[in-house]
Amino acid sequence: MGKKQSATTKKPGGKRRWARRLLRWTAVLTSWSVLAAFIVLGWLLYDLPGIDRLESTTRRPSVTLLAADGSILASYGDLYGQAVTVENLPTHLVQAIVATEDRRFYKHFGVDPRGLLRAMYVNTSEWRLVQGGSTITQQLAKNVFLTPDRTLRRKGQEMLLALWLEQRFTKDQILSLYMNRVYFGAGTYGVDAASQRFFGKPAAFVTPYEAAMLAGLLRAPSSYNPIADDEAADQRAHLVLQNMVASEFLTQEEADKIAGEGRSQSNVVESDRTGQHFADWVMDQVSSYVGFVDRDLVVVTTLDPKLQRLAQVELVRVLDEDGPEKMTSQAALVSMSPDGAVKAMVGGRDYSHSQFNRATQSLRQPGSAFKAFVFLAALEHGLTPETVMHDSPLSVDGWKPDNYQGRYFGDVTLRDAFARSLNSVAVQVSEQTGRQRVTEMARRLGITADLTPGPSLALGSSGVSLLELTGAYATLDNGGQGVWPRGIEEIRDRNGAVLYRRDGNGPGQVLNPLQVAQMLDMMSAVVEWGTGRGINLGRPVAGKTGTGQDYRDAWFVGFSAELVTGVWVGNDDNSPMKGVTGGGLPARLWQAYMGAALKGEPARPLPFPAAIAMNTEPEPSGLDGLITSIFSGGASSSSAAPANQQRSGNEK
Repeated sequence: MGKKQSATTKKPGGKRRWARRLLRWTAVLTSWSVLAAFIVLGWLLYDLPGIDRLESTTRRPSVTLLAADGSILASYGDLYGQAVTVENLPTHLVQAIVATEDRRFYKHFGVDPRGLLRAMYVNTSEWRLVQGGSTITQQLAKNVFLTPDRTLRRKGQEMLLALWLEQRFTKDQILSLYMNRVYFGAGTYGVDAASQRFFGKPAAFVTPYEAAMLAGLLRAPSSYNPIADDEAADQRAHLVLQNMVASEFLTQEEADKIAGEGRSQSNVVESDRTGQHFADWVMDQVSSYVGFVDRDLVVVTTLDPKLQRLAQVELVRVLDEDGPEKMTSQAALVSMSPDGAVKAMVGGRDYSHSQFNRATQSLRQPGSAFKAFVFLAALEHGLTPETVMHDSPLSVDGWKPDNYQGRYFGDVTLRDAFARSLNSVAVQVSEQTGRQRVTEMARRLGITADLTPGPSLALGSSGVSLLELTGAYATLDNGGQGVWPRGIEEIRDRNGAVLYRRDGNGPGQVLNPLQVAQMLDMMSAVVEWGTGRGINLGRPVAGKTGTGQDYRDAWFVGFSAELVTGVWVGNDDNSPMKGVTGGGLPARLWQAYMGAALKGEPARPLPFPAAIAMNTEPEPSGLDGLITSIFSGGASSSSAAPANQQRSGNEK
């Protein structure tokens, strides 16, 4: 009995010891767990961004370029639209975003356990971090406060901030903040900016199909950009509509109807490829007009989208048709109004392959297109289009210029020499007038490139840009008024305050009206029977061809009363082309573009300076016939070629 009693008394004592041990270890584990929790919490809270960033996020001010017709040409920086709220947006837009990004948004407390479990299952199956299970609230926290890094620490911080947001704001407020901050692609932040960029209207007016397309952008903005890939954007929009059906926002019948009709009713803006070389050129100038500002800017440009598209299409077409045979791979075109407003600019064959602007950044030999400055200086120095000079071989300081194909014509007038582009005469004119005067004339008309003062200056041996050369020719189409090529008409901030507006038309009168009329006469002869013969637009035009050494460059710069256009063709590596002269590919491209650009416009005479019409004693340069011809819209009788020299052009 005693032994049994001893055994009985030990049993309760053992249970108490195990209970005390369990309580002790539970307390220890709880303490360590609490400590670990505090450590983890501190780890998450360490360097957590301040919540004041919700009210003010840093971004680059945006610059939006508008074409002359008000359409969007390009945008730079981070573009934000008007702040929107759930209440002032279409219901179908709010539903499309919720159905696609967070179907249980109005049911969870900022963190969705179901979403987390689903993400854990997928990540475990893939053995990598594929899904994050983030709610809209978490995405807002990440977009505003955190980096996009996929780490456990960032995920924990995201959850803490999401819980804080849910305590601070209502669901509608959180959703509104999200829609105003999330990135939609193409430099746009917020649903209103995206709607403006992709559909050209505020988010308040998007259709159900457009709403589905916008919601589809959030997963992969670049992949589903409707401007870059309308097919991918359409497929993604269909998936969003099915998400709306699954969320019971739409019936299947309604979704099918929207999918079937939506694309035809949607108004996706055109590709932003149009005028990109021009847009880059303009952007480089904005700060020089208004300085560096921290406001969003709207820049109204001079670009005409219709003319720009024509220029791009014709340039590529001519290169495709004749480029391979002529060993020509590149071209550039600049077209402007007579007062210098650039209407079209193509800096190369394909902007996506090369952003180098051959119209503004490249300096190439203009060849005989430079002779306009030589002959203008001579006319100003007292020579006239009727002045006779002898075309024959010559030598200047041991340098011997050759005429094209070695042909010489003996005694010729300056008009004949200019129209036929006779090198021998051009050099004689330059030497007689003075190279310094030639250089000064080029400077006066806007050429800023370095000009080598040798005898070859007369033949365009120094490189110039297409933009400056075209602008210089525009002076002749502008009555002798100097021209500064421009692309900007006005700059204002987002609230409409005007920061810059063009005022004035350039440097004023830089050429005497008499010399302008004389050059119009000579340049008309170029296209009537000279090196540019064959150009026929059914209206008065004038211009000049140019061919660089060894056929490395070829130019045609000319004008009608409405437009001044310059064309250059060549190769980026400066390799020779196959016999391409200014009267060939450049003239063909010039005629194709100008013919399409002026189609339907009534023919107008070239602008003849009014002062000459009142001159009772003009110099003997054949201007009487020119005046009669220009005022009647016909060709100049003084530009006719001598009977024994018809159609024997000379170009080098």
